[in-house]
This record gives sequence, structure tokens and C-alpha cells, in this order.
Amino acid sequence: MDLSGFIGGIVSFVQNYTLIAIVLALGLLFFMYRKPKLFFGILVLGFLLVGLFYLITNLAGSSSEQKRRLIHEEEKQVDTDR
Repeated sequence: MDLSGFIGGIVSFVQNYTLIAIVLALGLLFFMYRKPKLFFGILVLGFLLVGLFYLITNLAGSSSEQKRRLIHEEEKQVDTDR
């Protein structure tokens, strides 16, 4: 998933659920104003978790592609052996 797809998902969410997005934005701004140290700590933790999730999905995608390619090669070898 690239950055434009991620931003597109956010824009789509905001367009479909405007009231929820406004309440979330106001809540985040209030939380940042009242307890900025905790807010930025949670923000950094969130970025780390998103990065870890992206890494895991990226690795899983490449391994499933490799598995599919190996199965396809095996089917070719079986077809040529007959």
C-alpha cells in the first residue's frame, strides 16, 4: 500500500463520516493541548505499530507471491514430465 492509497482511504473516511472525523479531530487537539507529552508518546507508538504492520504485510505479500511462483513452476515440471 503506497502513501496515496493511505491518504485516499483517510479522505474517503472523512467524506463518508464527517461528524465522526470532526469529533476525533477535536478530541485529538484537546488531548494534545492538555497532555502533550502523553499525546506525542502515543503518536510515536502508533507510527511504530503502523510501520510494523506495513513491514509484516509487505513481507507476507512477497512470500505468498514466491509461493505462487514455486507452485506454478512445479506444475510446469509435472506437465513436461508426462
